[in-house]
Amino acid sequence: MSPAVELFAPAKLTRSLRVLGTRPDGYHLIEAEIVSLDWGDHLLVDPSGEGLEIEDLTPWAGSTAIAVAAGEDNLVSRALAATGRQAGVRLSKRVPAGAGLGGGSSDAAAILRWAGVGPDADGLALASGLGADVPFCLAGGRARVGGIGEVIEALDPLDLALTLLLVPLQCPTPAVYAAWDRSPVKSTGTNDLEPAALAVEPRLGLWREAWGAATGEEPRLAGSGSTWFVEGARPDLAGPFPAPDGSGPDGWVVATRTGRP
Repeated sequence: MSPAVELFAPAKLTRSLRVLGTRPDGYHLIEAEIVSLDWGDHLLVDPSGEGLEIEDLTPWAGSTAIAVAAGEDNLVSRALAATGRQAGVRLSKRVPAGAGLGGGSSDAAAILRWAGVGPDADGLALASGLGADVPFCLAGGRARVGGIGEVIEALDPLDLALTLLLVPLQCPTPAVYAAWDRSPVKSTGTNDLEPAALAVEPRLGLWREAWGAATGEEPRLAGSGSTWFVEGARPDLAGPFPAPDGSGPDGWVVATRTGRP
C-alpha cells in the first residue's frame, strides 16, 4: 500500500496581462507573464482513501462568503476524475478563493503531477480541460502564457521579492471579462483587466489607495483580482492590514518570493 504524500501547490502571480481579443466560442485570448510563488496550499494525498477534506487556513477562515467548497466541482476532485485516480485528499487552504492567485488551479495541477501528468502537449491539453490557469500551474516557474491559457513558453527564472495584499473581496473571473467586453478602455498599465475588475468591485479602489499609501508604491492587480501587490520585501507590513473604510474584515499581507516551480 502506497503511503500518503504531501504536495505543495504554489500560488501563481500574473505580473502582466494583455487581452488580445475573443474567440468565437467566447473565450478570451491573452498574453501574460506569470510566475510561481513560494507560498501556497498544501495537500496530503492518501492513495488508500477517498473524499476531499478542506482545512481552511485563509485569513477569513469560517466566512461562507470567501470559502472553498469540497465536492465534485472542486478542482481537486475534478483533477482526480480526469486522471482516473482515487485518493483521499486533505487540502490545507491558504490561498483564498477569488484572489486571482490561482489557488484552486494549482491544487488541481498538484494532483495531476501526483498522478504522473507532465507539462507535455498531452498534459497541457488535459490541464486546459480543467481550467485556463491549470496549464501554467502544471508547468510552474515563470512563463509567457498565450491562447486562452494553454500556450506555455518557459522563461528564465526570476528571483524577486513580492508583497501581496489579500483583500476580503471576490472578483469572479467571468464577470470581470464580461466587464472588459463592455468597456471602451481595452488597455491600461500592465494589466488590461484592472479597470474591469474595479467596475465589477469598486471597493477594490479603496484598498488600492490604502495599500499604495502604506507602501509608497503603485499597487498592481493580480490577474482579474482581487489581490494587490507591489514588488520588493515589506516585512514590517506582514499580517493584518486594516480595512480602509474601517468596517468589515481586515486584509492580510503576505511576504513571498518568485522562483519555486
